[in-house]
Amino acid sequence: MVAHTIRIVGIDPGLRRTGWGVIDCTGNRLAFVACGVIEPPAGNELAARLADLHAALARLIAEFAPDEAAVEETFVNSNASATLKLGQARGIALLAPAQAGLRVAEYAPNAIKKSVVGAGHADKRQIESMIRVLLPKAVGASADAADALAIAITHAHHRGAAALRLAATGTS
Repeated sequence: MVAHTIRIVGIDPGLRRTGWGVIDCTGNRLAFVACGVIEPPAGNELAARLADLHAALARLIAEFAPDEAAVEETFVNSNASATLKLGQARGIALLAPAQAGLRVAEYAPNAIKKSVVGAGHADKRQIESMIRVLLPKAVGASADAADALAIAITHAHHRGAAALRLAATGTS
């Protein structure tokens, strides 16, 4: 039996920097495809930055043609305004792949860290180190891109369970 390759895009949403990473998953084998960071011009007003983010994500999805998408859930911090703005960027990160017809899974930050590093409270350096081990061709990935690759890897590990959760809630 030949294993089918699934292409996954991971998105680490942010208003200033949105990391993205694309991997191929064939059975248990993971392969690096591409990664990077989207940085909308900081001087633009919020609506323009969100529009830039959407356009860039739509281009990436068209270029790399992923089969599935995964996005990090927002963690709430003490600054309500910053959390709200992050939520708006996250909304774009959910919208762009959904508009392309992709199923979008969501993962909590601690679940991503636990899946990739083995500890739910790992720091960014530990994530970057594990990304270099798991995807050696992802040389030079920035912290935001490494986070996005970690999100994609988490989805590769949990995609069966994520599909069951989506089916149980009646969403697609």
